[in-house]
Amino acid sequence: MQNAALIYRRFGPPLQALALEPAPLGPLAEGQLRVTMHLSPVNPSDLIPVTGAYAHRISLPAIAGYEGVGRVIAAPPRLAALIGRRVLPLRAGGTWQRVLDCVPDWAVPVPEDIPDDAAARAYVNPMAARQMLARWPATGRRVLLSGAGSHCAALLARGALEQGAVRVQAIYRSPSRRDVLIAQGVEPIALQDTAALYAAAREADLTFDALGGSVATAILTAMRKGSDFVGYGLLTGEPLRPAAPPKAGYHRFHLREAQASLSPQDWQHAFSAIWEGMRQAPPPPARIFALADWRAALAAAGEPGGMKPMLDLSTGA
Repeated sequence: MQNAALIYRRFGPPLQALALEPAPLGPLAEGQLRVTMHLSPVNPSDLIPVTGAYAHRISLPAIAGYEGVGRVIAAPPRLAALIGRRVLPLRAGGTWQRVLDCVPDWAVPVPEDIPDDAAARAYVNPMAARQMLARWPATGRRVLLSGAGSHCAALLARGALEQGAVRVQAIYRSPSRRDVLIAQGVEPIALQDTAALYAAAREADLTFDALGGSVATAILTAMRKGSDFVGYGLLTGEPLRPAAPPKAGYHRFHLREAQASLSPQDWQHAFSAIWEGMRQAPPPPARIFALADWRAALAAAGEPGGMKPMLDLSTGA
């Protein structure tokens, strides 16, 4: 069996740094699972590391991709029942490859009623939203979200309302998001409406920010003492640069660091709640790209208001 992977050997713009290359496929290590990948989404969290934003955490060359769904094709004898089952092969090598080996403890079996295009997105955004709301609950608080077009922001909004937030506001860029937010019970704020943005920041008890850069800096600067600002993304590619120490509590959230203390049992248990959430509110439709069309998939990831691009890793290069 031949493998192929989207590999980066240097940091830089993903369209320039990534390359689809043959990848060696050696013997399966003792105790591991071998998975043929089906689908993997293209998330900002997949692309930002390629730029070098987290260069101190990454050894090159590296395979891109943090989540996806595949099917087990080889397993140790004690786990032979997993052969043929769909799993999320997580916390292993990059998922943007045709074949992936992983440790069984972190491979999550996928329920039969969850389709591939949903299962492939069951990790990064659902787990991040779940852990952030556990650490910074929204109960009785006024919540502000940036990057309202992202799936993670939608999950945070839904979770905050379920926890009993008294108000949820969200900053959107694409006009197509406005009606969607209203239907979710969220008050929309246009990114260009500076006055409304500052007013919301001054009143917010809790902000979850996916943007970074000047917008996040303005929000953090405007927030009052006793409030909390949680930065979990850098969609702008720019850090926060407040001119003075903020009055709000400033917190950074990184999914890999947050989950480092989870035991395998807690890890598997967390997905039970994620599957149930997906049954109640499936993720929006995805746009599927063949592996050979990976450049088009990455370009689509930057289109505001577009469908989530997803790589079909079962197709030929």
